[in-house]
Amino acid sequence: MKESRRSKGFSFVEILISIILVGLSITALVVASNSFTQANASGADISTAEFLVEQIRELTAMLPVADPDETTWTALGLNGEATVTVYDDVDDFDDFDSAALGAPIDAHRNPLNALAHFSQRVTVKKVSKTDFDEVKLDNFDTPFARVTVQVFLNGREVSSASWIRARY
Repeated sequence: MKESRRSKGFSFVEILISIILVGLSITALVVASNSFTQANASGADISTAEFLVEQIRELTAMLPVADPDETTWTALGLNGEATVTVYDDVDDFDDFDSAALGAPIDAHRNPLNALAHFSQRVTVKKVSKTDFDEVKLDNFDTPFARVTVQVFLNGREVSSASWIRARY
């Protein structure tokens, strides 16, 4: 009987297959890690944008909707005020864009320079008493306004929110 001789170790084909399998596994882990990192960064950007929306909401929460000195609410926008530091009512924030300031602002009107790549845009529109989706012209006296805040990251909208304020 002939004695069969068995070689010790792996064949060249077995080594090649194991190298390919290990390489594919490492590649899959790197791709998954990059995807998770991108998803985490996107989530952080959305959280920051929501924070900036809430800063405007908090800033305007205690302000009157329109200039308290006016008996009728006929115009939106500034009443001669030049900077955000002197805005005294919500309608002054119509067409406010923090990009002009170089950074978004917090609820105390302080610039958030660390978030300079974000910007806040605010619009205030008068809306109908019976339909909050129906925007009324400036000369229409209504007690309701819709405040909309959009937050942009490097010019791309990340988040937006709207709410209704009543002038009473």
